[in-house]
Amino acid sequence: MKVNELKPYQKKIRLLVKISSKGDPKEVMLRQDNSLHKVAEALAGDETASILLTLWDDLIERVQEGKTYRLENAYTTVFKHSIRLNVGKYGRIEESSETVAAVNEENNLSERELSNE
Repeated sequence: MKVNELKPYQKKIRLLVKISSKGDPKEVMLRQDNSLHKVAEALAGDETASILLTLWDDLIERVQEGKTYRLENAYTTVFKHSIRLNVGKYGRIEESSETVAAVNEENNLSERELSNE
């Protein structure tokens, strides 16, 4: 699968992406149990498109700019009217020996506003 094929609310995504940039982590409190966590967004993609990848806690440090990762069992959500890619507790993200030559930042799926989703 390529990044430009991603749609809102997809599940069981297998994808190879390169991280082109990573934002600073922010602390958030989860409503379910009032636990404190760190969250950051990274711009991930391939030659077809890019998307914001949400990183939680230890994944923030594990994922590095410029490296290529294989995502297994990832999923997409809609946050603030735009699509996001997530790994979640049942997914995996591992550094890959395969490479993505370039990230198409011009076709950023997360910059497209989705209507009422």
